[in-house]
Amino acid sequence: MTGTTGTPFGKTGGFFGMSGEERLWLGRAWLLGACLISFICVVNVLTIQHDAPHLGVIRPVIWEGSSALVTLFIFSIPAAMAFWVVRTRPRWWLVLPAHLAAVFVYSVLHVAGFIALRELSYVVILDSHYKFGPLATEFPYEFRKDMMAYGLASIIYWLALQRGGYSPPTVEPAQPAVFDIRDGARLIRVPVAEIIAVRSAGNYVEFILGDGRRPLTRSSLGAALESLARHGFVRTHKSWLVNKARVTGLTPEGSGDYTVELGNLEAPLSRRFPEALAILRG
Repeated sequence: MTGTTGTPFGKTGGFFGMSGEERLWLGRAWLLGACLISFICVVNVLTIQHDAPHLGVIRPVIWEGSSALVTLFIFSIPAAMAFWVVRTRPRWWLVLPAHLAAVFVYSVLHVAGFIALRELSYVVILDSHYKFGPLATEFPYEFRKDMMAYGLASIIYWLALQRGGYSPPTVEPAQPAVFDIRDGARLIRVPVAEIIAVRSAGNYVEFILGDGRRPLTRSSLGAALESLARHGFVRTHKSWLVNKARVTGLTPEGSGDYTVELGNLEAPLSRRFPEALAILRG
């Protein structure tokens, strides 16, 4: 005679909890961003060449190429923010300051990164030093451009994650607990909720079921209680266990004894089991 319960298996997420579909669409969004950055880079180089031909080709390529290269790496910041927004769906008063902090970090990394790359390229290729200009005026100029780039990237990533089809995980309903009763050579599997009470019958115990059946199994009442106690069964008498969930009333019989009403069934509650009375009254 064994008791069994059904529990749903857990599900593990992918990389950082992303599904394969989400990773696919985030990758596509990054490729789209890379194509846009490359296109803008080429257009800017050609524009500088047209407006200031005396600068040659190398300097515009270093300027625009360094900015584009750093942007490809820091694109992970708006991607992470979009993932956070889609997954957690925070309130707008949390989203706004988070985006402001993220775009500031994005811009600082962008400016610091391309300055370092330009300085290195100037030293190696042009044998000179790159001058960024006064930080007080140049950084606000770059920050305005970075805000637009960050905003566009955030929108692209957000749309990609929406296309990825994320929906909050649903909680599967718990399976009802079941109990196996060995009735001779036959195994009867019944929901625990359908067991009204268990009664000792010599070397057997009798299960009183809600549908009127009363299968017998060779066991002691104590062994049955060990299996059923965690399901809310209480020993009310040396010969009885009752399902607390099926109790419909308690009637005092004098001298501390009670009758436990279980619908149409009645079971004794002995004064020798005061803890059972406390449980059933609780």
